[in-house]
Amino acid sequence: MLPWPACGAVALMAAATGTRLEAFIVLSLLSGLRTEEARALCWDHVVAWVDGQWRPVSEAEFDHEQLAVFVWRADRAGGDTKTPRSRRTLALPRKCAEALREHRERQAEDRLAAGPLWKDHGLVFVSAVGTPMDDHNVRRQFRVITEAAGLGKAWVPRELRHTFVSLLSAHGVPVEAIALLAGHNQTATTELVYRHHIVPALTRGAEVMDEIFG
Repeated sequence: MLPWPACGAVALMAAATGTRLEAFIVLSLLSGLRTEEARALCWDHVVAWVDGQWRPVSEAEFDHEQLAVFVWRADRAGGDTKTPRSRRTLALPRKCAEALREHRERQAEDRLAAGPLWKDHGLVFVSAVGTPMDDHNVRRQFRVITEAAGLGKAWVPRELRHTFVSLLSAHGVPVEAIALLAGHNQTATTELVYRHHIVPALTRGAEVMDEIFG
């Protein structure tokens, strides 16, 4: 299926507001994480630039100019990203940082409500009792949100990444930069997988997403 235009992405994020999947959708859509990378993301890998070094937001909080995610793990056999090149550090657009801040606050409330039932895995995206979210759970919740956004129920979470690539390309980001952001080994992979979505380009990354959605 073709990716959403910016208006569809806005509708999707609006429909996700307040749901358990809100930050997952915002992060995947605006940073281009694979779904298996988002599911494996831990709080220690959501970081802020403080005094010349990256520090986890669990220590430094979110009130800093530069925030990023270390995309070093994936929900795959062995816990590795898809390829060595997929291991990357991505700057966070402001909308991602805010969604993650609110998500962390909601997760703290879940932890209190669950009490001794809470299972702490250190993951960003978990169930109401702290257990990891599997692909089936994410897809099921995602379909509810796409339907609420008026987009229908035929979509799957990987469309978020397709839309990320399409939006960057449409706003002038060169394929070389998109390949780096998407964690591809080479531009040929990006051009093959997203051949319908790539157009000639000029700029890059989190700054563009801030222009579109900020």
